[in-house]
Formats: sequence, structure tokens, C-alpha cells
Amino acid sequence: MHVQRILFNSRPGNNGAPAPENFRLEDTSLQPDLSEGEVLVRTLYLSVDPYMRCRMNEDTGAGYLTPWRPSEVVDGGGVGRVEASRWDGLAPGDVVTCFNWPWATHGVLKGSALQKMDPQLVDGHLSHLLGVVGLTGLTALLGIREKGHVTQGANQTLVVSGAAGACGSIAGQVGRLDGCSRVLGICGSQEKCAALVDELGFTAAINYRHDDVDACLKECCPDGVDVYFDNVGGAISDAVISQMNSGGHVVLCGQISQYNKDVPYPPPLDPRTQETLLCQGITRERFTVLSHMDQMDAALLQLSTWVRTGQLKVRETVVDGLENMGVAFCSMMEGGNIGKQIIKVSD
Repeated sequence: MHVQRILFNSRPGNNGAPAPENFRLEDTSLQPDLSEGEVLVRTLYLSVDPYMRCRMNEDTGAGYLTPWRPSEVVDGGGVGRVEASRWDGLAPGDVVTCFNWPWATHGVLKGSALQKMDPQLVDGHLSHLLGVVGLTGLTALLGIREKGHVTQGANQTLVVSGAAGACGSIAGQVGRLDGCSRVLGICGSQEKCAALVDELGFTAAINYRHDDVDACLKECCPDGVDVYFDNVGGAISDAVISQMNSGGHVVLCGQISQYNKDVPYPPPLDPRTQETLLCQGITRERFTVLSHMDQMDAALLQLSTWVRTGQLKVRETVVDGLENMGVAFCSMMEGGNIGKQIIKVSD
């Protein structure tokens, strides 16, 4: 069987920014002679996500993430169909997903590593299993609920950075649905600002490349900030935290502005920001969705219900072709996507 796959070609250069050349397309063959417990899958969709930049380093900075190794097949979130199975729980035609799907057109995986999914959960939109009704949606929903402490009727203000990205675009909507009276998104273009307000139901949006972030925060959040869903870190987060109310909560989801730098994760804070957290009694806790998988089924059902009833809107940026994985990854790291960045591999 002819197979195409993506190998990790090299680690990023001295400036830390990834390039498409860090990945390499290879044509090879796959012998689909399955051993007991193995499953042959055909890849439908693959996901690229900011955390993957950490996997390009020799040390990922996170114990739950393994680094990609040069000349080995890259892996990440994926969804596909079973073509042959020697695992009792799966049959040809089943839709399956896992967190460590190989970047390849086909693969032989252990059946025990795959999760069978019901296409009706996403009304047949199988790419949503990698986004809004997948790990991304779980991160947004459980991050808001476990670390954001949103309370119905409390008139809370939520700010989301990286708000037009995969997780941020969902987190803002979850905050609104869970009771926040004001939801402000920070993103990097006027097109993204318009999408947040006109399509996704954010109260307002700031273009950090064009607007005065401090001034806009004061204007858009006249009662201060109660919850901050942080996807970016750096100067933007310093600005938001400086305007947070006492007893507020920072949901530390990601730090994409820092991923190309040689710093630990989470990166060290500006001393003034650290002092604000301490003096104002603001919690800032790292959130890892894998620590809350006991809540996965109920959370996925909630996300699915919201999407199917139109309460939760979905934006995706879809690129066709496995050969474009490297370009799509680098575009996502530079903010080229609105919503989830997806690569369609096959129908």
C-alpha cells in the first residue's frame, strides 16, 4: 500500500521560528498485515496546534509532552476511518480519533489507543472532533469552568487573548453561555475582530496590532476584568492582568507569544505583573485538560448540544493535502487562521 507521511526534518533555527522546511514529505509503502490488537486506519483530518511548537524542542518543558525526533513521523490529533481491524472493539467503517495520530495518509495503530466516535455527535462534520467537540473544545469548556470560576448572575467580565484562535474562539463563547455579562476578545486583525463580534457573540474585540490595548481595555471593561483566559502571555497578558479586579482568575491555557523563545513553561512573569497577582489575590493556575478526562464525556455532550442548537458557533480554517502540513503549521503559529486550523487529508 502506497502511503505518504510527514517526517520531522529539523529543529527550528536560532531565531526559534518554525519553517515549513522543518518538515519533510516522504513516499513509502505500508504492509497492512495486522497483528492481534492492531487497526489499519485511513486519515481524514489532522490538527495543528500551538503546543506542538514545544514538541519541536529537545526539551518540551512539559512532562506530558514528548519531543518530536528528527527523521521520525510527526504525530498529533487526528481523526479517520477504520479500514481493517484485529481489535475486537473496532470494525471497518468506524470513525476513530486519538491524540497521537501519525501525520500520514494511512497508519497501523493499536486499537487500545483509539477512541471510537459517533458521527452524529457532530452531525457528520468529522473535523469538529478535532476542534469544538474534541480536545480544543474540552480545553476551553473545562478551563473556563475549573479555573475561571464563572458564576451566573455575578456580572463578570471575561477577557480572552488569542481570541480568534481554535481555543480562544470557543472559550469566549463558553464564558458568555455560562453567565459572563461582558466578553472581550484580543486578536491580531480587523477581520478577526469582526468575526468575534459579528459571528461569535463577543461583546467587543481589540486588534492588538493596531489599537492601544491599555486604553481599549479601560474603555471596553469599565468595571475591570474578573476572568482572563490567557492563550498568549507576554505584554498583552501584562496589560490585561494590570486591570484585573481583586480575587480574579487567570486561566493559563497557552503562551504562544513565548513558544519560539528559550524560556521555561510557563515563562517567568514581569515582576510588576507578579506583584499585581500577589497584591490583588488573583489566581493564575496552569490548566491541562488531560488532568480532567473524567469529565470528558459530559463535556463533549454539552459542546455537541450547543453546536447542534446553534448556541456555539464554529469557525475553521481548512487546508487540503498532507503535503501542506508544514505550511499550515507555520501559518497557524503566525496567526493566519480563524478558529481551528485543520488539514484535510482524504474524504
